[in-house]
Amino acid sequence: DISRHLSLPAGFEYLVEVNWNQYGPPLLYCMDRSQRTAAVFALDIHTGELTELATQRDGHWVEITPGVPTWLPSGELLLAHDESETRVLTINGRQVTPDSLQVTGVVDVDRFGITFTGTFEPTESHLWWYGFGGELDQLSPVGGMHTGRARNHTLVISSRSLDEYGVKTEIHRDGKQWEITSHAWTPSHDATPEFIRLGKDELRAALLLPESGARTNLPLLVDPYGGPHALRVVAAKNAYAEAQWFANQGFAVLIADGRGTPHRGPEWEKAISGDLATIPLQDQVAAVEALIALRPGLIDPARVAIRGWSFGGYLAALAVMDAPHTFAAAIAGAPVGDFRLYDTFYTERYLGITGEEAGYEISSLYPRAHKLSRPLMIIHGLADDNVVVAHSLQLSSHLLAAGSPHETLMLSNVTHMTPQEEVAENLLLLQVEFLRRHLQVPAK
Repeated sequence: DISRHLSLPAGFEYLVEVNWNQYGPPLLYCMDRSQRTAAVFALDIHTGELTELATQRDGHWVEITPGVPTWLPSGELLLAHDESETRVLTINGRQVTPDSLQVTGVVDVDRFGITFTGTFEPTESHLWWYGFGGELDQLSPVGGMHTGRARNHTLVISSRSLDEYGVKTEIHRDGKQWEITSHAWTPSHDATPEFIRLGKDELRAALLLPESGARTNLPLLVDPYGGPHALRVVAAKNAYAEAQWFANQGFAVLIADGRGTPHRGPEWEKAISGDLATIPLQDQVAAVEALIALRPGLIDPARVAIRGWSFGGYLAALAVMDAPHTFAAAIAGAPVGDFRLYDTFYTERYLGITGEEAGYEISSLYPRAHKLSRPLMIIHGLADDNVVVAHSLQLSSHLLAAGSPHETLMLSNVTHMTPQEEVAENLLLLQVEFLRRHLQVPAK
């Protein structure tokens, strides 16, 4: 058993990926602690010897793309590589996917070609096939968010779209097609997002308005995530069910994906390197200002609130501390108070190795506690094993020491999310009550 004796090469603290297919020996994808250098090694399973095949370096970080590195039937190496504006697939270093097609993962490799996920449009996700003769075909339907699996000439496509709630699953094999029926519960209200592009950076945004009632001088609820590896503005109705519910309580709801979010290329994603606070907040402020200018009379600029969860919760708390001129109130759910308390692999990718304090200080909420002048509700599950509750407890303690009034809601037996139906329902009602109270919104 060579695994007992195998150690990572010198200078590489992380074993990120192990891939082994029928076309070659096991591949180990390793990174140094800074995540600025990654290397691919082939493992001799008889001797345990490692042979370095490729090295990747990036001044910000080397992004991990699921499914690579892997061997092709030809014995060549398939990798993902970051150009300045496009994440591409390479075969032995040769780019094979076109510019502007943002590759997000490799699904399967067989003797005919490569099945992978990627998109030209940030609000969508598609399945693609690259043939070894140079062919490039889109396998998924036009529009929507599509993922899938492929193996042994069988393709499974899972699709979400703006046409209906739920997931549509299709199986394709030998020219035949089957559909798996979804029996998932469907919300009683119809989510109807309007997609707009805001500001000079053409921030992808979705606007939701009340299904009935007034549509002028509305209070605005900004509802972002705004951080790495997650999109909120997507071509899928499911993604807006909760936002539409908030809109139906008498709000306009704005969701915008700023710099740092995926699907718009490496340069866009890595704009947040070294500082997780400044640019994400700038883009949310820019989205609000651009919406108000684009739709005169729709929004009351004095009644703008922000809510979010996890990174979105961090962003919401940050907003009322650093941009009180824009945001009149905030709800911060499970916020990261200080990234020194969060997962090392995640945090050091963006802010540098712990001990390099500049990025951590810039990004921390705690030194900003004295700046809070707007109403803030902090919500956190006591059983949260992702963003541990210490983040919010320390944030509350810093706010109290600074004499900054705020509200806290600690949830017993709740983890990072709130899967319990009664808790989730009442939590939404409490948030609406907080917003109505501080934005002077009459009850429905």
